[in-house]
Amino acid sequence: MTKIKKVHARQVFDSRGNPTVEAEITLNNNIKASSIVPSGASTGAFEAHELRDNDKNYFLGKSVLKAVKNVNSVISEKIIGQDPNNQKNIDEILLNLDGTNNKKNLGANSLLAVSIAVRKASIILNNETYLNSNKTFSLPYPLMNIINGGAHADNDLNIQEFMIRPDSAKNFMDAIEKCFLVIQNLKKILKSKKFLTNVGDEGGFAPSLNSNEETLNFIVDAIEKSKLKPGLDISICLDVAANELIDDKGNYSIQSSNHETVDNVIKYYQNIVSKYPIKSIEDPFAEEDWNAWSKLTSAIGKNVQVVGDDLFVTNEKRLTKGIEGKSANSILVKVNQIGTLTETLNVIELAQKNNFSSVISHRSGDSEDTFIADLAVMTNSSQIKTGSLARSERVAKYNRLLRIEEELGNKAKMNIL
Repeated sequence: MTKIKKVHARQVFDSRGNPTVEAEITLNNNIKASSIVPSGASTGAFEAHELRDNDKNYFLGKSVLKAVKNVNSVISEKIIGQDPNNQKNIDEILLNLDGTNNKKNLGANSLLAVSIAVRKASIILNNETYLNSNKTFSLPYPLMNIINGGAHADNDLNIQEFMIRPDSAKNFMDAIEKCFLVIQNLKKILKSKKFLTNVGDEGGFAPSLNSNEETLNFIVDAIEKSKLKPGLDISICLDVAANELIDDKGNYSIQSSNHETVDNVIKYYQNIVSKYPIKSIEDPFAEEDWNAWSKLTSAIGKNVQVVGDDLFVTNEKRLTKGIEGKSANSILVKVNQIGTLTETLNVIELAQKNNFSSVISHRSGDSEDTFIADLAVMTNSSQIKTGSLARSERVAKYNRLLRIEEELGNKAKMNIL
């Protein structure tokens, strides 16, 4: 039997230049696989714990040497000799070693690096390919970030991400081309208005725009200048990241510095959804404002994807509560929010069984690791969110999906939205 011979972690760096964990698994036949853990900027309070050293004299406290040491000592000792094909067993060992609900002991970054590296090693070992599988696979639609606000930019926009989704794409290359056209035309429009076209952490533009409506108008103009139809060929998707916009009275500053009640915010969402081709809204309310989520889903959920990110944090218990309360109809999936691959797969399965769409997502501090592209295809997730068509750590995921599409050949098809 092939077994794990070596587990080794090191400190590497993410796309923001911050330290993060890479784990490398070596099997006894010398097959090697590695995984790099991403890191978020806009993080939910209920996410699994990211372990950092907090030594202000070394990388301003952001180093991850404790997490690296955990992999190279405690985790390595228990994982060496295990069967790399038994993912559930590996992840159960990791969870038991940590022993806490939020991975505060060893750190989710320690556990996840090992968990995904083991899966990658197993794929290589078994020569797993999409064509060799009995399953049918579909490519996800990209939710491509084109304008940044909120925590991802230094402008006055409160909504964190304005994205586009190429709903009429015939294949993944066609999806990329449609997004490419909109991005290039948006760039021309912004330049003509004397706005800067520098890109933010996730590759989207971060101009100093004055309002959500001004931004949405520019996007619609860019779609039309690309000879595409807003709402048919290209829809607009928002990530509000409302955790950042709530005050201590439970009111929200979605449009400006003025805070509005939940009912007024719902009216605002209804208004912009009726005026613009908006088909998806992520994190429209804060992570504990369950009643507001349910109200909004009841109001617009038949026609709009209401996506829980900070609300669910890829957590089975929180998703179950959301399903029971009809708080959303979609879940954003971030593997580092929960800490192991098995837990992630369980959440996706639960979501899909309850007719929730699953959107596989990157983090703002990402890396050259492309595993989430495969995760989206492997789990038949309808969408992937991995940034704009800029910055190589974002484009790497799109390139991986293009390779998967090529491998599938005439069996390749786009998922059902």
